[in-house]
Amino acid sequence: MTGTLRPLPTTGSVTGILEAVGFFRDPDFASRRFHEFGDVFETTLIGQRLVFIRGEQAIRDLFDQSDAVQGWWPKSVQTLLGSRSLANRNGAAHKARRRVVGQLFATAALRRYSPSIVAMVDALADELMESDADIPLADRMRRFAFAVIATTVLGLDGDDRDALFTDFEIWTKALFSVPLAIPGSPFARALSARSRLLNRLQTVLQEANDGGRGGLDLLSGGLDEAGLPLTDEDLVEQLLLLLFAGYETTASSLSCLMRALLMHQDLMPWLQEELDQLTWPPQDDPTSAFDPSRAPRLQALSSEVMRMTPPVGGFFRQTVEPITLADVQIPAGRVIQVALAASNRHGTGDLETFRPQRHLDGSSQPMLLPFGGGERVCLGKALAELEIRLMTVGLLKRVSFSPVPGQNLDLQLIPSPSPKDGLLVSAEPL
Repeated sequence: MTGTLRPLPTTGSVTGILEAVGFFRDPDFASRRFHEFGDVFETTLIGQRLVFIRGEQAIRDLFDQSDAVQGWWPKSVQTLLGSRSLANRNGAAHKARRRVVGQLFATAALRRYSPSIVAMVDALADELMESDADIPLADRMRRFAFAVIATTVLGLDGDDRDALFTDFEIWTKALFSVPLAIPGSPFARALSARSRLLNRLQTVLQEANDGGRGGLDLLSGGLDEAGLPLTDEDLVEQLLLLLFAGYETTASSLSCLMRALLMHQDLMPWLQEELDQLTWPPQDDPTSAFDPSRAPRLQALSSEVMRMTPPVGGFFRQTVEPITLADVQIPAGRVIQVALAASNRHGTGDLETFRPQRHLDGSSQPMLLPFGGGERVCLGKALAELEIRLMTVGLLKRVSFSPVPGQNLDLQLIPSPSPKDGLLVSAEPL
């Protein structure tokens, strides 16, 4: 906030119907408008006024004025997550519950989970190598990411986990949809799936209270420490949120990383030099065995994937007081979307080129927020990063992948980036 204050630029859209069509269909929707209106502009999407921002200055200004904003989600997300959900809370209620649920993703919890994750990577590698048919790798990544959170945290397995996954996929696909519960619509199906999910999660919570498996026992101490007499209904909605936090971003990141390696095959020899120096399964603590200090090229590859295809395309805030972002005045009551993908490609240099080496040679951007930022950064960030490291090393040390010719490798972006044809591959043992 260093220059002369400017009024908020606007596209002039009134109903936002055409803007919404562009938003869902055009991956360059935000970039085109940033080019025309600057790094801060307002438009309307189906009646909802939204302020889009990009760039380090605007985002830092937003974080610096965190007391003047609160969390916000579209109506479809608010409804499907539930009124008690951490994502729909603000102030002290949000902070207290975040501290409690965050214990499920703390370092001590990750150490507890990591042996099981290593075993699940090996099981997936065995499954892939035994397949004679083309494999939709993105689907396997989604099932793996869901199995990790459902098994290690909730203690589910077998039929219970599979049933939960089926309903969770229905629920997830409608998160960013038109919130009209017309019979047969994605949103109506998602509401029915949500009801079944909550019932199953209620049973999971009861089994945890009775000494069941998983990591849910970590919640009890946090509840007592925070002085939160959470009802079962409250906790169940937090479990639904942590399933999403520990699953969707991870599945997207894993699929996009494997897609990048298959599309840019010159990278595999570069990465292989580092993989040859690593041991699978890890000989010491799996949470640090392949961390950035020991596997810098893997970290650079992961960072570049998240720069080009962030698992969270953007995050929202709502102003409760007037604020100023990059010298543009934003009135109170406005919803702001931080456009991460557009921000990551904005600036000088070869930012439209996929080049992991930029994160090793000092030419990368200083601000990279693939899991959102501020006090509402994605709860599952640490688990996602651990899974990416373990999955990438474990699979690539054991399996050789070849892409099936003729498939569409373009990305569908909602709710998170994923290859449209499922990333079809053949797999052979190394």
